[in-house]
Parts: sequence; structure tokens; C-alpha cells
Amino acid sequence: MNQTASLDLPLPACNPWLAHSVTIDRITPEVAGVSTYHLRFVDPEAARNYRFRPGQFNMLYLPGVGESAISLSADPRGHVTWAHTVRTAGNVTQTLAKLGVGGSLGLRGPFGSCWPLDQAMGKDLILVAGGIGLPPLRPVIYEIAARRDEFASVAVLYGARTPDTLLYQAEYDAWRKAGIDLHLTADMSGAGWNGAVGVVPLLLDRLPLADAARTQVWMCGPEVMLKYTVKSALRRGIPAGNLWLSMERNMQCAIGLCGHCQLGPEFVCRNGPVFPWNRMAPYLDVKGL
Repeated sequence: MNQTASLDLPLPACNPWLAHSVTIDRITPEVAGVSTYHLRFVDPEAARNYRFRPGQFNMLYLPGVGESAISLSADPRGHVTWAHTVRTAGNVTQTLAKLGVGGSLGLRGPFGSCWPLDQAMGKDLILVAGGIGLPPLRPVIYEIAARRDEFASVAVLYGARTPDTLLYQAEYDAWRKAGIDLHLTADMSGAGWNGAVGVVPLLLDRLPLADAARTQVWMCGPEVMLKYTVKSALRRGIPAGNLWLSMERNMQCAIGLCGHCQLGPEFVCRNGPVFPWNRMAPYLDVKGL
């Protein structure tokens, strides 16, 4: 099989109600309150069959507690464990943080839409992330690094509130060696920080563009960051049709039945979480929606 084409093959059909048993194989502390959980399937057949596309998510189920939608932050070419980067917040993630290595939970998925890698081949690609918005884009970085000659320039623009809250810092050198242009910023400076200070959209304002019309911008992060990143991109001449974003609003059932994630006519879990900007634009400026 041609490995570079593996993500273009149909994904195995999944029963959306069936949760597979997984165990925590390894935990990587990232920053305060955020860790990456490397999950291993208990059933060997489920382990062999599981695949996902960059941008998709799983539902992680803690019996007696509940479940949460968590984007995969794993290498799509992995076949042993599957990484999910989780910020400790509600009951489910707090319980997950207490399990430790060897702990058991349920996983169902993958669900949702994916980043349009086929549309970016041969073009310039800019990935824009803020804070915990980097995990849904991390699988794209892994995939591009493995297929670097299929894309033109690739830049990652990433920022966090402070330098010590930037995720995956141990991987930055590997990304750069793979030919990915990495630009970092922090809202506030800190001891030893020599990088940019300011919000993420400013990085896009300053980034040289070879051909705006052939540039794709994919983004994930706080909605205010998305809003101003889009403004910057349009001001730079990047077509609105080249803008994509990942939304992770109130996803609870993963298949559009409960209605919690509805945004306008869209169900984020079923129709997203990756959307072309044009489909989200009419709703993100509506307060309280």
C-alpha cells in the first residue's frame, strides 16, 4: 500500500454507540492543567482497525461520570497508541486526571469532519492556533512532515497567554527540521522569553506571502482570535474560500441528536468540527448564539 495515500482510504465504519475499552498507556504533562493521554485499545481487533483523519475527535467515556468530546492530537500514522491532549476542567476531565497510567475508560469514534489536506497540496499553508487550539492541528503537522514535498510553504503561527503555556515545546525543533516555519508569540512576556509579544493575528499581519490567492489558512482557538485572524487574512488578499476553522462548541452526543452543539443550522459534532469559514461567518458574530 502506498503509505502517502493511506489517509485517502475510507475509514472503517464505527458504531456510534459502541465504546471500546482503552487504557492509559502513558501521560505526558504539557503545561499546568493540560496533559496528553496516550490511549491503547484493549481489543486487538479494534486496535488494528482504528484510523482517524486530522481534525476528527473521539468521545472519552468515564463510567458513572460522563463523557467528553476530545480532538485527537496524535500522529495519524500511529498504530499503537492514540494521543488526546486534555485540559482539566469539568467532572470528566478531572476524573480522567486522577486515573493515572493503567487506568481504564471508554472510547467511541472517530467522529466529525477533517482538515482538507487534498485542497492544500501544492499550495502555501498557514496553520494558526491559540492556546489549547493547537492539539486539533497537531495531526496536520505530523502528516505534512511525513509528506513535506507535496506542499509548498508551510507556516505554523501559535500563541498562548504566557511563554510557559505554549504546548509541545519539545517538538518545535523537529517541526522546523521538517521544513515547517514556526512563529510563536505570547500575550505577556516572561523571564528568558525572546519571542514576539502580542496576539496571534499579529503574526499573520507580519508574515510574508508568496501568493495570497494560493494560500490556505486553517485555524483553531478562541473565537475572538478566529475573528481577527480572518480579518487579517482577508485584508492580506487571501480568499474567504481558503479559510477553514475547527469549532469545538458544546459537543455532547457526537452525532447531532442532543442539539447542544447547534450553531445556526449547523451541528458542530456532526457537520464539523472543521468548517469552511463561509459556513460559520453568519453565526459567530451573533451574541449569545
